[in-house]
Amino acid sequence: MGLIDIETARAAVLERSPSPEAEPVPLRSAEGRRLAAAVVAQADVPGFDNSAMDGYAVRAADTAGAAVSSPVVLRRIGESRAGSPSGAAVGPGEAVAISTGAMVPAGADAVVRVEDTSTTGEEVKVSSPVARGASIRSRGEDIAAGREVLPAGALIGAAELGALAATGVATVPAARRPRVSVLLTGDELVEPGTELGPGQIHDSNAYAVPPLATSAGAEIGCVEVIGDDRGTTAKAIERGLEGDVLVVCGGVSVGEHDHVRPALGSLGVEQVFWGVSLRPGKPTYFGVAPRGTLVFGLPGNPVSAMVTFLLFVRPALLAMQGAEPSARSLTARLARPYRKVEGRAEAIRVRVEPGDGGWVITPTGPQGSHVLTSMIGADGLAFAPAEAVGLEEGTELRVELIG
Repeated sequence: MGLIDIETARAAVLERSPSPEAEPVPLRSAEGRRLAAAVVAQADVPGFDNSAMDGYAVRAADTAGAAVSSPVVLRRIGESRAGSPSGAAVGPGEAVAISTGAMVPAGADAVVRVEDTSTTGEEVKVSSPVARGASIRSRGEDIAAGREVLPAGALIGAAELGALAATGVATVPAARRPRVSVLLTGDELVEPGTELGPGQIHDSNAYAVPPLATSAGAEIGCVEVIGDDRGTTAKAIERGLEGDVLVVCGGVSVGEHDHVRPALGSLGVEQVFWGVSLRPGKPTYFGVAPRGTLVFGLPGNPVSAMVTFLLFVRPALLAMQGAEPSARSLTARLARPYRKVEGRAEAIRVRVEPGDGGWVITPTGPQGSHVLTSMIGADGLAFAPAEAVGLEEGTELRVELIG
């Protein structure tokens, strides 16, 4: 099987990503979750006509001609406070004192600001006329009962929680979080804080990859480091296949000690593709286990692992929660010339900044697949076409934003 392009690979991943599964989640626990189905309002917001400010609820017609020099005099007949409405209806020549958010009493069709009034006993002097509906928030003005508040796939944050609570929603149909297992392969990997022996490296993928999954809404089932041993690899992969998604970093190439693909084959995992026309990330693998687990074999180089996760795993995780899987993208111009190797598309880590006439991008530094610092400060991945070699300053590239 030859190399496939990025978009073909992504399409293959999304075609096999399962639809979201809904589970009821109490509103207090719903922050950061995505909706598996649309939610409609259970009540009007506001639930009644209420005042937008402190003042007096009146009949607008009674204020006609009011002026500072010749105020209209009305008779105060009661008060409406938040949570304690007035029981009196407003008739001709009458007014009810009202607080912000309080229910507008029957008969009133406007509110006069307290600043435009003065009082003497029960007399209310109005010095400025108001139009019908002035300073009144109408029932259902924000959200009408039965109206869709949030669509399926919506990410629930602070504003969404507030809107749902205001409409009376107590439980939401949230998409179940995909459960992700992460395996890191390599005899050379040791934990940070451990003194390095000859040929050993501190394991960075164990710390960089899982947060990419959680930021896409998934939950981590396990993070396990395994050595380059065929039997150990097969057993670890078998455990990992119990989740919804298995991500294996390293061991997917063709070396003597790369045991991941043979192990996957022995466990009945169907290979969908292996090899993407991409730098970094050529040996990326994708397959589907008999029970439906999505399996991603990512390169072991840290940048390759992060880039291929963003391009292939993240869209699958979002699709499994009913969210739009496509990353936000824009077109931007190179701030300086860039040279690449011909033959494969390249995902250049870039900073994105506004410039004259549009967005400008600057590579974050050396772009080797082992240069993990190239991901620090990167706002996006700029895609240079496979056939390109020398890209001049000002060349326009498509950029997928990170985060």
